Amino acid sequence: MQKPKLTGGVWSATPTPLTKERRVDAASVERLVEHHVALGVTGMMLAGTCGEGPWLRLADRETLTRTAVAANRGRLRLAVQVTDNSAARVLENIERAAAWGAEVAVVDVPWFFLNGTPERKVAHFREIAQRSALPMGFYDRGTASPQAVPDERLAEILAEPNIAMVKDSSRSPARREIFLQARAARPGLVLLDGDEFDCVSYLEAGYDGLLLGGGIFNAAIARRLLAAVRAGDRVAAEREQARMNDLMWRVYGGPKIECWLTGLKELLVQMGLFATNVSLLDYPLTESCRASIAAAVSGADGEGFRADLLPGAK
Repeated sequence: MQKPKLTGGVWSATPTPLTKERRVDAASVERLVEHHVALGVTGMMLAGTCGEGPWLRLADRETLTRTAVAANRGRLRLAVQVTDNSAARVLENIERAAAWGAEVAVVDVPWFFLNGTPERKVAHFREIAQRSALPMGFYDRGTASPQAVPDERLAEILAEPNIAMVKDSSRSPARREIFLQARAARPGLVLLDGDEFDCVSYLEAGYDGLLLGGGIFNAAIARRLLAAVRAGDRVAAEREQARMNDLMWRVYGGPKIECWLTGLKELLVQMGLFATNVSLLDYPLTESCRASIAAAVSGADGEGFRADLLPGAK
């Protein structure tokens, strides 16, 4: 039976739970799926940057995907990041992801790309889109990537009919306009903002939703923000954005984001979802960050973040 078309809403680029031995913790994957269902997200992206996909072993990416698919039971849409250094390797990753049960293959520019001319970049994505066994998601980090596709060549890639969604983390108004023009030409293309510190402007511009690295903990706020934008209530939307930013700074270690992934995983430990805060990137965890996380989870901060973090919590 054909899957329904992808939709917007709030998606989570979920982190990956690891054991002390730095292998995927399957029991925690099952808990994170149930938590996302309770948060009411549309879908999850596995093995993205926040999910440490570029650093996970192949066997761990398989465990992560198969466990999530089994636990999900079709309730959420599931995408997997499959980026690699050549079209051939990406296509091989897509074949694996399809066999494991994923619905969408998300592709960023190669991690390591020689002779990265604009022509080669366009050819890279077009070959993948045309030969992919799954619908493709185009992940764009703009100038944060040394191999970004030039603005003037994006439309050629986005015209490919098998590209079903865009994760726009470019923070570029010019690229945002290009994505919107591509969606006008192809109304089925789903545009998702990946900049969780600036959701309002993208949604007001017409994006279909959000794909957030903090979605596993900020999705309740993000859903209210999205609803406010759709209702035309900019004041309420900006209020929810400020609240979400405040919570993210508490979790990530302040505006400098010094505790990023370890702080995020520590939050999930304190929420009872992950068994460890172990990551492959070894970000620090300051005592002030740990304390601010504990205050948010317990409700001791008096800001009401506990209800946002834990649906149904008292």
